[in-house]
Amino acid sequence: MPTPCLHTPYIPTPYPEMVEIKGGSFMMGSEENEQEQPIHEVQVADFLLGKYPVTNTQFARFLQVYGSDKVQDGEYEGEDMIYEDIWAIQKDGNTWKPASGYETYPVQTVTWYGAYTYCQWLSEIEGRVYRLPSEAEWEYAAREGGLSQGLKYAGSNKAKEVAWFDENGLGITHPVGLKLPNELGLFDMGGNVWEWCADHWRGNYHGAPKDASPWISGGDSDLRVLRGGSWGNSGSYCRVSARNRFNPNFRNDIVGFRVAGYPYP
Repeated sequence: MPTPCLHTPYIPTPYPEMVEIKGGSFMMGSEENEQEQPIHEVQVADFLLGKYPVTNTQFARFLQVYGSDKVQDGEYEGEDMIYEDIWAIQKDGNTWKPASGYETYPVQTVTWYGAYTYCQWLSEIEGRVYRLPSEAEWEYAAREGGLSQGLKYAGSNKAKEVAWFDENGLGITHPVGLKLPNELGLFDMGGNVWEWCADHWRGNYHGAPKDASPWISGGDSDLRVLRGGSWGNSGSYCRVSARNRFNPNFRNDIVGFRVAGYPYP
């Protein structure tokens, strides 16, 4: 069983707990992979980001209120949002609930459509705009607001201090918040589950927005960006600059998400 690190333990909340991210500029990308090039400067505005990935309990609550596991209206009407899983969320009659013992684990097997729709629903509930973070916002936050001084992972140069991946993940997700956070107080930015972003996929950063807005004009609209790596990947995928992409209908036990909020208070 995983051993918690020495910090305040995660306390379950009905909605995501948000961290204030002060804006600034940073150099996005790296020389380690062509997909992470060219390294370029990005200016980021103030925003909020989930302290943890969205949990099974939080997403099950949404499904129960929403009343469906498919998108009910808008441009993505009819798309699947999540699939039942023994580690995640299950349906008992008309009740969606977290699998017993997995209440504080990150939600998984959630599609991009499910993550997108959760953000829309949360906006209505909380009276603030929520959406999936842009890829640039995600990396800026992982790099501790641009102040990480070159740390390889979100909060450390040692992956095992901050991330669950194939060497220590034991073939399963883990409750959120067990590993050390980065300096902004964000947990699980590396490993545990990949996290959906708002952007369409592109194979490099040529022509990328300079203002950290979601890059959704052009590109491959059949693929969405994910960040952070997972329990099933090597530590190299947990790097702050590592990128991945899946079809928005993709659902798997390595995929989850966290939310971003605007405007900054």
